[in-house]
Amino acid sequence: MNRPAKLLLVGGGTVAVTLGIVGVFVPLLPTTPFLLLAAFLYARSSDRLHGWLLGNRWIGGYLRCYYERRSMTRRHKAFTLVLLWAAIALSAAFAVDAWWARTLLCAVAVGVTTHLLWIPTE
Repeated sequence: MNRPAKLLLVGGGTVAVTLGIVGVFVPLLPTTPFLLLAAFLYARSSDRLHGWLLGNRWIGGYLRCYYERRSMTRRHKAFTLVLLWAAIALSAAFAVDAWWARTLLCAVAVGVTTHLLWIPTE
């Protein structure tokens, strides 16, 4: 692979990791799709960064489980749901005044919760 293409893939993977980490704290920004995208981009451009991502202490186990086996551990599901509902509740209580926006936040939380519950548990 030529150098500009490799740099583009590494840059895209780095942006995806950053958005994935921000998504842990921002209710409407997804985490898993960005981290999966980063794993995909790093796998094609940098063995070192791909290994770092899958071996990362905080997200590596979660990502490997989802990436390799299409499942989540009970602990990761619980952690994700607690963070999701806490972020949605804080946003609805302190950041949003309109009733329709609060309703939308709750609908998003219910949708994400439903999706997570459909993912097989290890």
